Amino acid sequence: MKRTLIAVAVSLGMTAALFAAGPTPAELQKEARISMEQARVTALKRVPHGKIESGELEREHGKLIYSFDVRNSRGITEVNVDAKNGKVISAKRESKSAEAAEKKAESKKQ
Repeated sequence: MKRTLIAVAVSLGMTAALFAAGPTPAELQKEARISMEQARVTALKRVPHGKIESGELEREHGKLIYSFDVRNSRGITEVNVDAKNGKVISAKRESKSAEAAEKKAESKKQ
């Protein structure tokens, strides 16, 4: 009986962890109607002479978006492109402190 309860508890814990982790990139990609490459082209049109440093498909505030960090001579601009219709949702220049905080957070993930 104890072993059964332990097995059920472990199984429930693993299930909870899977739900907490959220959808995988492959699952998100199935929902997208435009490709990452199409979204990259759109993001680069928004930032003159820009180069994409990073990009990802994510759900943010209930919307499925491609999020890109685009660097040009003026700094980094975060451009969010709707993954369903290909329109730019937002484009905002990041401050130096925001850039540093994002780099720090990314290094902790790895």
